[in-house]
Amino acid sequence: MNQAPTLTDRNALTLHRARAVRRPENFLLHEIAVDLQETLGTVNKEFTSPALITAASDVFGPVVPGAHVVEDKSDIDLNAASHDLVVHAGCLHWADDPVGQMVQSRLALIPDGLFLGAMFGGQTLHELRTALAEAETALTGGLSPRVLPMGDVRELGGLLQRAGFALPVADTRTINVTYTCLADLVRDLRGMGESNALAARNRSIAHRELFKLTEHIYRQHFSDPGGRMTATFEVIYLTGWAPDESQPKSLKPGSATTRLADALGVSETSAGEGVTPPKR
Repeated sequence: MNQAPTLTDRNALTLHRARAVRRPENFLLHEIAVDLQETLGTVNKEFTSPALITAASDVFGPVVPGAHVVEDKSDIDLNAASHDLVVHAGCLHWADDPVGQMVQSRLALIPDGLFLGAMFGGQTLHELRTALAEAETALTGGLSPRVLPMGDVRELGGLLQRAGFALPVADTRTINVTYTCLADLVRDLRGMGESNALAARNRSIAHRELFKLTEHIYRQHFSDPGGRMTATFEVIYLTGWAPDESQPKSLKPGSATTRLADALGVSETSAGEGVTPPKR
């Protein structure tokens, strides 16, 4: 079995999250929590044994009161077939093996149990990524990993299917935040525990000139009319159900009992002939 490549330095991530607890900047996570709560409110089902996978239980705990809370480790500490709801909140983008995390979540669900995930997607911080790349290339002639690579909504929807979920749905929301300076954006990232924890990151301290040039490029290309720097945060929401016989299934090819022409109210014609418009 192939082992997933190491994307994240888990020790660094743990340190960043501990620092964030001391000086939190969680307004974006609270936005995500509200979205998750609203989604659960639309589900016509009462959950009695929920589980919550998160690194920010203070933010996401109220979304699923009474949930069994666990960390987003590579091996999720949940018993098989023991929960009717699993919420993976705000940390799946750091997983070395997101499919593995989804599979473990599905295995923890009882039949017809719900999986609900929220994570940052590929458009997140694209402005910062571009400005940093241009600045570092100009100063050093090369690049080092500084912003976490993230999946897009179609890729992540496909991962739900690979993980074995029924009725998979992936949706996205874009949140734009403006800042007076780059330091304010960095402060918010640190306050969410989202600083650079890439395993392949450059461990040396970046030169001050890099951030000075990055901010200059950022302002040139990604400022609003008032001169504030715009930062994009894309949040991807994932929904899937543990398979169950009670769930709706698509019909087998050739099993339809009604002709398409009858359903549309038109006359059936052979190829190349015109279609008769419906009678009014």
